[in-house]
Amino acid sequence: MQGSYPVANSSPSSEVPQQASSPEVSIIIPARNEELNIGACLESLTAQTDVSFEIIVVDDGSTDLTREIAQVFPGVRVISAGNALEGWTGKNNALIAGANAARAAWLLFTDADTIHLPGSLARALTEAKKEQADLLSYSPEQIVVTFSERAVMPVIFAELAAQYPPHKVREQNSAVVAANGQYILVRRAAYEAVGGHAAVATEILEDVALARLFRNAGHRVYFRYGADAVRTRMYRSWPQLREGWTKNLARLFPHTGLLALQGLALWCVAWSSLGIAGLGAFNRHWLWLAFVVLWLTRYRRIRAAHFSTLNSLLTIAFGLPMFAYLLLRSKHAYASGQVLWKGRVYNVGAAASGSATIETAKLVPAKLNPRTERTESC
Repeated sequence: MQGSYPVANSSPSSEVPQQASSPEVSIIIPARNEELNIGACLESLTAQTDVSFEIIVVDDGSTDLTREIAQVFPGVRVISAGNALEGWTGKNNALIAGANAARAAWLLFTDADTIHLPGSLARALTEAKKEQADLLSYSPEQIVVTFSERAVMPVIFAELAAQYPPHKVREQNSAVVAANGQYILVRRAAYEAVGGHAAVATEILEDVALARLFRNAGHRVYFRYGADAVRTRMYRSWPQLREGWTKNLARLFPHTGLLALQGLALWCVAWSSLGIAGLGAFNRHWLWLAFVVLWLTRYRRIRAAHFSTLNSLLTIAFGLPMFAYLLLRSKHAYASGQVLWKGRVYNVGAAASGSATIETAKLVPAKLNPRTERTESC
């Protein structure tokens, strides 16, 4: 995306003053070194129709052309996140700054690496009102390109779907609660009533924590797969994917080590089943059918994550041990007390439980390859 847009001069005048009339939705985009993504994201958002909205890009200390690219789009307000308070994560600090600058009765928090389908904003607002939802969240369609993305992402999202079934999340009395921070639409009155992102400012997994706040306060949470509204490419390389999921997996799954062992066992079973099935078919023995069924059962679980057949097959063949590695890496990172994200090191306490609550999240200076840092999503 870099080089596709004329670069505007950075100056205080680029922060657009508030208009007299209030929009229906304030779109808030936290962005840290997103020059590869921010242009396409804003193109899709500025083209939304049938609803009045404002767009606020919160520059979280970017060192690339993120801010300059965002300033090219007329009507887009670009503000600075400012310094985070002690213990706050960078993304939460940016989200709070955006919410404070917003003017609408509904707030859409979305990431800079998302692409929004035509008319999706108006449809989402209508759906939230129809479902009487105070928090509506979509899990975007995942775009995968490289081998590591295609092999790993399906199994991760298949396990997420099993751990947080959307139909269970939509049940108000369910103990299962979830949200995807790439797309969260909230009723502002409810958001402010629970304390907003300031109430979860120390959380690494702020989206799930925010949804839990809403649920505990009696506000309705509505969550579903949202390929009809939004898509995203979360990571563009194996190092980015590894760092991103290391930050999240130990918080998303309550028994990280056990799930890693289970993944490795299933991988061995999958390959063994193929071999035995092939041998049984060659010898015309009925037993081969049982192993085919076993293999197809695993395929069906992966396929539920809404990836293509080829990507699901790649996951079974190669992705399960990669997933196990990421789980164990995340478990180790939390056990050691630090996770790295976007060029910042966060102190997260000694225990890596599966809850969405961390003991502390203190910003610590980190040295990171600038080329690696600037391509990652906030």
